[in-house]
Amino acid sequence: MAPGPHPYNWPVTSAPALTDSEASDADAPFAPALLEWHAREGRHHLPWQLSLTPYRVWVSEIMLQQTQVATVIPFYERFMQRFPDVQALAVGAIDEVLHLWSGLGYYARARHLHRAAQRICEQHGGEFPRAFADVVGLPGVGRSTAGAILALSHGERHAILDGNVRRVLSRYFAIAGRRGAPSLEQRLWQLAEACTPPTRVAAYTQAMMDLGATVCVRRRPLCSLCPLAPGCRARRTGRQHELPEPRQPVFRPTRRVFMVVAMRESGAVLLERRPENGVWGGLWCLPEFASATAAAAYIHGQLDADVSAPEPLAELEHAFTHFDLRITPLLVRCNTDAVMEAGTAWYNIREPGRIGLPAPVTALLSRLAGETLK
Repeated sequence: MAPGPHPYNWPVTSAPALTDSEASDADAPFAPALLEWHAREGRHHLPWQLSLTPYRVWVSEIMLQQTQVATVIPFYERFMQRFPDVQALAVGAIDEVLHLWSGLGYYARARHLHRAAQRICEQHGGEFPRAFADVVGLPGVGRSTAGAILALSHGERHAILDGNVRRVLSRYFAIAGRRGAPSLEQRLWQLAEACTPPTRVAAYTQAMMDLGATVCVRRRPLCSLCPLAPGCRARRTGRQHELPEPRQPVFRPTRRVFMVVAMRESGAVLLERRPENGVWGGLWCLPEFASATAAAAYIHGQLDADVSAPEPLAELEHAFTHFDLRITPLLVRCNTDAVMEAGTAWYNIREPGRIGLPAPVTALLSRLAGETLK
């Protein structure tokens, strides 16, 4: 099965063309075996499958980036209840979008989703675009995500290469190499194109994602249950536990910060909106400092003069992709009613509003509301 023409002009790398054996393996047995398995064992009742529209698929695909289905489902259902279509999302407040995303992580996805909805309304009359170039041009949408949206919602023939598909192809064709290497990515895209059938593309696309998520899993793949096992080169050579090769391991540093919990008697806590770029971009957070000394200087220099001595609370830990964060909250009782400067606000933890808060800050404020304010 020769790969069909792609509607977007992607950069070409030096990866060689498929070998005859790869082309043969990508042909007859691959898609039919996978589709037959998916009809019996695949996932057919996910929330975004029940009322299939490009908008619903788009939201699900953005949420599923680097996040598992079980985690996404409750977030997706709450999000769709509030923002049932692209027009509702476009006119919605970014604070409410981030509030509904709080706890899902990778918050740039939420900001991109909101901006993309506004662009769809401004440039496409509120209709999700059908042209691949228009979809891939939306904020936060890459080649694989655009292909998945159009394949799942319209059945158009577009290959995808998310983490699950990458793992299936790497094992089936025994493709070695560190992820991110241009030649490896080009080879996997070639294989993804070659394996994508001309018909039943939506079912095939979902089947590839389901196989990687439930059978061809990262650790301890369930090869005895895999419909592709007879042709899998990694299984034949005993390399299914080695492929795909992991990224080069990196040292995970621990970063320590101090957060000031400036609380009024009413239960209002001072928050600052973080810059859009960087960790927790666009969310509201407690004032953060690199040292206890810097936090103390802020407390005595910026808050009301009549404040209590800071009370250290139990440390919080939060893991990011590339580092671990250790937070020491410093509780301060203060009397000021003033908003300190632009980008700050008093947030009543007794009657929490619909704003975006980082998960550890949400947990801390909920605990304070339940314990300190009894």
